[in-house]
Amino acid sequence: MFDNKSILITGGTGSFGQQYTKTLLQCYKPKRVIILSRDELKQFEMQQKYHAPCMRYFIGDVRDGERLKQAFRDVDYVIHAAALKQVPAAEYNPMECIKTNIDGAENVIQAAIANNVKKVIALSTDKAANPINLYGATKLASDKLFVAANNMVGQGETRFAAVRYGNVVGSRGSVVPFFKSKIAEGVDSLPITHPDMTRFWITLQDGVDFVLKNFARMQGGEIFVPKLPSVRITELASAYAPDLRHDIVGIRPGEKMHEIMCPADDSHHTIEFDDHFVIAPSIKFFGCENDFYTNALGEYGKAVTDGYEYNSGTNPHFLTTEEILALDNAS
Repeated sequence: MFDNKSILITGGTGSFGQQYTKTLLQCYKPKRVIILSRDELKQFEMQQKYHAPCMRYFIGDVRDGERLKQAFRDVDYVIHAAALKQVPAAEYNPMECIKTNIDGAENVIQAAIANNVKKVIALSTDKAANPINLYGATKLASDKLFVAANNMVGQGETRFAAVRYGNVVGSRGSVVPFFKSKIAEGVDSLPITHPDMTRFWITLQDGVDFVLKNFARMQGGEIFVPKLPSVRITELASAYAPDLRHDIVGIRPGEKMHEIMCPADDSHHTIEFDDHFVIAPSIKFFGCENDFYTNALGEYGKAVTDGYEYNSGTNPHFLTTEEILALDNAS
């Protein structure tokens, strides 16, 4: 579906954007792949790796709505990956997080509608479910904006959806590169926030593939959630440094013990498919009766039980140390 199409990625110089670009170039023949981000150095570095004739690099910030409207001209598909994502940084700089993650989301929506973009998928996070930190709260607000945007298009064809998943193996600023840097320094212990902490775990390529497939699945208004394994933070540390002791340093500002991707309060909107869940919109779309139990690929889902919660701490699938390393090597 991406052959001879124009695809724009906001925040495209990040880990996800670069892997998505690599996959598009390897598997499809796009007309244009547009990387929109605000860091000229990261764009310069990315251009050294990805310089196919279809590549375009635009300097711009999602906070600037007029720039987005220019950049979205004649674009078919948008992946909205730009965000301020560091939990402690968001706690200390709340308005900056709000401007990017909420105001930026609204700007993406308005630019997409103004340019009749076919489909938009916004990247969400497990922290948007029952949020306790500002980052999660802003991403929940963003999710709500993208769901409701399907009611704003009028007679237009633009459709919006979101993808929510867990921690990405080896992404910039995440715990695995941090552990590896500490090990390389020759430390005698690894800092652990809490011995019982768990997280959902996904490789970068699996995240990219999930988003790609959901462009084909989506009708508009869904929040897609993949079925993922969980990791215990202690198992993660032991996988990379089995001989180092663990130094318990305490939970950082805004962190949870476990992450949730499908909250119990949304169980009456949650539909289970073979390899993913869909959280259907709680609002009705004007003039449209989408049946979210059957997606655009003809896959069939079923309702979850009342009160069902998809929680990293109660997930039936936990990775062993061997599986953690295998996923890291495959990423």
